[in-house]
Parts: sequence; structure tokens; C-alpha cells
Amino acid sequence: MNEIVRVSGIRHVFPDGTNVGIKGIDFSAEQGEKIAILGHNGSGKSTLLNTILGIITPLEGEISVFGVNPSREYSKIWHKIGVVFQNVDEQIIGPTVWDDIAFSMRNYGYKEDQINDAVENILMEIGIYHLKDKIPHYLSGGEKKKIALAGALVMKPQLLLLDEPLDGLDPQSKTYILNLLINKNQEFKMTIIFTTHDYSTAHYIADTIYTLEGGKINIKR
Repeated sequence: MNEIVRVSGIRHVFPDGTNVGIKGIDFSAEQGEKIAILGHNGSGKSTLLNTILGIITPLEGEISVFGVNPSREYSKIWHKIGVVFQNVDEQIIGPTVWDDIAFSMRNYGYKEDQINDAVENILMEIGIYHLKDKIPHYLSGGEKKKIALAGALVMKPQLLLLDEPLDGLDPQSKTYILNLLINKNQEFKMTIIFTTHDYSTAHYIADTIYTLEGGKINIKR
């Protein structure tokens, strides 16, 4: 198998002095693997994802994503990665839903007809085509989650990082999104890393489950 991500023994101190360390076994993700990171709020799930994204540079430990350190060389790998943050308001920047989802493709130089086809397809797949001309700021939290997911999936990333992406969704939408992610994984061998505090969600989607508790990471297959 082709290893996409490896994180080992990281520790980070936030500006307010909060010290977050994740010790224990190495975290790793193979190509095409679906991984759930299961833990309570404050257990370090977001810290782990932000380290993989290069947003956090740990004081200790080692991190490799597509063979590079993401905090130093993220420009080499960003086009391979899609992400949905826990607070999606931080990543939704387009004046309309359509523009927001098209942003990354435009930024990467795709032709307009390619962008239009891709955006239209993902809007329909996620069931938000009717929102395409809406201003994202005025939409519900659940609708914003779907917009952020559409923006993350539109370029068919090799690695998809999702931080509590089902928060704010009704049960029917949760099941639909989980099945969509499973289908994308099967179709494109997309590696999915998914944080959740919900045990049943983790088991529904994941090939591998990592648990975070008290600064310790363990694996449960």
C-alpha cells in the first residue's frame, strides 16, 4: 500500500499556553483508506488535523504528508488535499454558493467550462443545486457544511480531511453524506480522515478507527 500520511509523537503549545501532546502509536493513512479519529471535544482531534494540513508546526514529533513536511512545503501538495473545517465560516469566502465552490478550481487555472461542469455535478450530488445563487453568509449551519464539503470534493482530492463534518446536519443528511463519502472513496481511491465524537458514525464509515483520550492515541480496527 502507498502511505499518504504519517504523524509521530507530536506536541504543540498554543498562544494561550495550552499544551497539546499526542503520544502513543504513530498515526498513519494509506491510499484509499477511510479513517475515523474518535474522541471527545478537546481531545486533540483538530490539532492532529491541523498538523496534517501544516497549519500547526509542532514543537516535537514528525509529520509527513505525500512525502513532505506540510508546514514547510504545503505549496507542493495543497492541490491534492480537500478539507472541511469544524467552523466552516472560516473557509466559505465566495459571494455566492457557486463562486465559493468554484474558487479552488479557478485559483488552480482550470478552464471555465471544466469548472462549470464540475461545480454543477457536485452541487447535484450533495443536493444543494437550489442554493447555487444564494449568499452563503445567510444560510443555515447545515447548508454551510454541505457547501464546504462540495468545495472540498469538487477537485477530486487524493486526501480528504473532515473535522466534525456532520455537526448541524439532520439524520437523513448525515446518512446521505456518509454514503456519498464512501462512494467517493471507492470511485477514486480517495483517502478520507474524518474526526467525530460519535461512536456509531466512526464505525459506519471507517476501515480504521484511532481513539484520542488523555493525550494518548490508540488504534481500534
